[in-house]
Amino acid sequence: YTFISDCSKKCTEHDYNGKLRLVYLVKSAVQNFDRRMAIRHSWGFEKRFSDVPIRTVFLLGATPEDSELQTRVEKENLKYGDIVQADFFDTYFNNTIKTMIGFKWAVTYCSNSKFYMFSDDDMYISTKNVLRFVRNPTQYPDYLETPVVALKRVKRIKRSGALQNYTPRKLEQFLDFELPDSVRLFAGYVFVSAPHRHRSSKWHVSLSEYPYHMWPPYVTAGAYVLSHEALFDMYYASMYTKHFRFDDIYLGIVAKKADIEPYHCSQFHFYKKEYNVFSYRYVVASHGYGDPKELLNVWNEQKSSG
Repeated sequence: YTFISDCSKKCTEHDYNGKLRLVYLVKSAVQNFDRRMAIRHSWGFEKRFSDVPIRTVFLLGATPEDSELQTRVEKENLKYGDIVQADFFDTYFNNTIKTMIGFKWAVTYCSNSKFYMFSDDDMYISTKNVLRFVRNPTQYPDYLETPVVALKRVKRIKRSGALQNYTPRKLEQFLDFELPDSVRLFAGYVFVSAPHRHRSSKWHVSLSEYPYHMWPPYVTAGAYVLSHEALFDMYYASMYTKHFRFDDIYLGIVAKKADIEPYHCSQFHFYKKEYNVFSYRYVVASHGYGDPKELLNVWNEQKSSG
């Protein structure tokens, strides 16, 4: 498939020393204008942190039978410059194509980011928590709540006399470290499950389509994070992997071929996590925010709460 709109300058049009921290690739249905607008004004806002270069694009298919809808999308892209659209039919069972168009776009036009996050357009996402997660995935969110190691380290340094008069403002500073560029991170809510063999199921898979009794470990498709190395390795592995209609399963198969083990984090919620101000403190992503007003309300409240 080829690009109708490729946003080819999206990741090179500003001065940030040529390196991005995070790129959001949001899978959106063509007609979901209100959802895209809400994301632009909440977690997809590219200038959320002045010192962290972030980019957001929306992944769309085409609706060739509806020229009026396509015209609206083109006007939207002229105004915001964030629509990546390709010439495949925008339907549920083409989500794998949409996902891999996102991979193709990232590799071709936006290869200068350390992390990439794919999301559906009905997700709540905390950009602050995404950045905290990728800083230290294996200890998230514990390292923010109980930095015992940091405390011990501070005490040890003080006893040595090197920092007699130093009191850190935030203990988490001592747990901060940068993941190496070579890390292959494919993270989200990981499932290990079996194919649905019941013919009445929406997700029915025949033995001829998939002959094995278990899926490989896979990350639910609503929201997941990839490091630069993982994205590139999985993109090239996909060229040797037969198409499969469920995008999360397909990526699980691709990751298996690329020898990348998906990393589980329970703060990626594939369901709608019950909301209160405190319960979303460490939430990276939560499903179920198809109402743009609700998304904006929750996001603004969380932002106001720090």
